[in-house]
Amino acid sequence: MNKVLIIGIVASGKTTLAKRLSNKTNIPWYELDAIVYHQTPEGRRKRSPEEQVAVIMEIDQDGAWIFEGTDRESYQCLYEMADTIIFLDTPLWKRKIRIFVRFLKQKMGIEKCHYKSDIRMLKKMYQWTQDFENNRYEFEAKLLLYQNKVIRLYENKEL
Repeated sequence: MNKVLIIGIVASGKTTLAKRLSNKTNIPWYELDAIVYHQTPEGRRKRSPEEQVAVIMEIDQDGAWIFEGTDRESYQCLYEMADTIIFLDTPLWKRKIRIFVRFLKQKMGIEKCHYKSDIRMLKKMYQWTQDFENNRYEFEAKLLLYQNKVIRLYENKEL
């Protein structure tokens, strides 16, 4: 396990799992959202798909890595590059609760985030969750292409 892609939908526990796995293996981890949305002095800027892949390739040159994020078209190359793909398939009811709890923690200043935590973003997170469930069949079909390196977890504590 030198190149690990942790994939899942919002609030599935990807970041928590990536941090734990990174600490245990001493392999650096990267949030794919931070690659998609680059922090500049002027604020967050969305990189083009080509820029995203360039950043990923640069990181790949250093050797082992852990990437975590949702499934995006712009970084499909990671499925091929990874020697292990962990699909964090946390139950829907748990993800819905986590989204709301995360929102409350962000509003109270307990948890930091790289985006504007407001009702609009809260609604988007629930919409992305619903979109994933509506298109789950397509995602599952994609995973079948890499079944020899996919590990499915239903809770980030299982690893």
